[in-house]
Amino acid sequence: MPPRSRLGSESRSDAADRRRMERELQTATREGRLALHYQPRLSLESGRPMGAEALIRWPHRKFGLLPQAMMMPLAERSGQMPVIGGWALVAACHDAAEWPDATTVSFNIAPSHLAAPDLPGQIGTALEQSGLPPERLGLGLGENVVQEVDGDAFLVLAALRDLGVGVAVDDFGSGAASLIMLRRLPLTTLRLDRGMIRDVANDPKAMALVRSAIDAGHALGLVVGAVGIETERQRAVLANCGCDEGEGPLFGTPLDRARIGSRLAG
Repeated sequence: MPPRSRLGSESRSDAADRRRMERELQTATREGRLALHYQPRLSLESGRPMGAEALIRWPHRKFGLLPQAMMMPLAERSGQMPVIGGWALVAACHDAAEWPDATTVSFNIAPSHLAAPDLPGQIGTALEQSGLPPERLGLGLGENVVQEVDGDAFLVLAALRDLGVGVAVDDFGSGAASLIMLRRLPLTTLRLDRGMIRDVANDPKAMALVRSAIDAGHALGLVVGAVGIETERQRAVLANCGCDEGEGPLFGTPLDRARIGSRLAG
């Protein structure tokens, strides 16, 4: 898609390209041409596989395999996110049902999907059809989503926690969410943003900040993870600070459904 104009507004060409991509995404969704890849998640202390994060991929005929970050704005803007998210939930639960029993699958919930009235039904159907135990499914909320959780969304999250489904705050440290804000939500997991951990191996202040966040997460009764781990030194420092689990380039790139099961089996 062409870049935005110099004034920052969407040009006619930009708008036409965006609408075309939205139509193509709708067609790809209808024809079942989306796919899931999985980013492995490991224990930082033992290296044992803990599970994986499900990531949506769009195999585009012209542009190749488009990542989730590129297609999600299109899906949100065109109102397709609840449908795409519902498909991804079902597919991820079916895939994870074939993984080792101790592993979990996590999936990020977009704002419009969290607000969808049939989200609890989608999750219940995905679990029932796949046979995946609820405690092996985790839903991730970005910091932007956490800040917008209202009464209805809170009740949905509380019901899912009662069912046994995990709820995580992803990318903590990338926005304005505070630990005080997290205290009121029915959470199980806190994941530190890649920007927060980037300098943890060579900056004492960064390490102190990360350690404080990990200690606070544990004090709230949460499992604490980190995303975007790139080096062995980062992993070692995070493990020494008490971080429970992590994912990132150090542990490999996202894998398709045919390969993730064997990876998690160790």
